[in-house]
Amino acid sequence: MVALLAGCATPAQRATQAEREVDQMIQVYGPACEKLGYQADSDPWRECVLRLDAKDSRERYSRYPTSTTCFGHRGFLHCSSY
Repeated sequence: MVALLAGCATPAQRATQAEREVDQMIQVYGPACEKLGYQADSDPWRECVLRLDAKDSRERYSRYPTSTTCFGHRGFLHCSSY
């Protein structure tokens, strides 16, 4: 239902949501990057924030079970994981 409603959002609403998500990433990961020695509001600090968020997302979604389906023949297989 949320995904359906998100598709109906205007560009301004999507931009506002993206800004909120960025602000939340900065609030959560910014202090850790500063502790690691990055100067706040610098490009390396921003990269650190993005890397920590991506790492957290990978760990969060890797807990879900996945299913892999392959089709084709020997030497030419196409596999998809969900």
